Amino acid sequence: MNNDNPLVSMTAEQIMCQKVMTVPSDWSVDRLARFLTDKAISGAPVVNNAGQLIGVVSFSDIVRHADSCLVDLARRDDDFYSTMIDDSLSPEDQRSFHDLVDQSVLVNDIMTPMVFEVSPDTPLIHVAEAMVKGRIHRVMVTRDRSLKGVISALDLLKVMTL
Repeated sequence: MNNDNPLVSMTAEQIMCQKVMTVPSDWSVDRLARFLTDKAISGAPVVNNAGQLIGVVSFSDIVRHADSCLVDLARRDDDFYSTMIDDSLSPEDQRSFHDLVDQSVLVNDIMTPMVFEVSPDTPLIHVAEAMVKGRIHRVMVTRDRSLKGVISALDLLKVMTL
């Protein structure tokens, strides 16, 4: 790659979305489903009481813990979870999640505790490589475990079309 390539010459801080909506780890899954639906987002970083990043949670996590009214998890194929991440859910499907989840389940119980994070000065080429290797759609930009922003695969695609 040449140095004119924005993936080589730009850093995470230059393209990250700084207005990131987070969710507390002690929210109920019902509250999470309503939040994601209301904000029209598919997932969010999870923070503890001190505001530190401790995980990520998405509609896919809710589906995995739902009562199988929308999907039969026992009969899913191997690509089920990867396709759920890529497919958009209709607003009706999103709204129906709150009826399917156990009200005692909290975000902390269903979140993914592994967070893919990079520092603000990470070159975008490294961000892209991490996303491909990890098969993830978003990377958290942090400094000292404090969330500064998020970069999605779509953000990288936008940069590549410059």
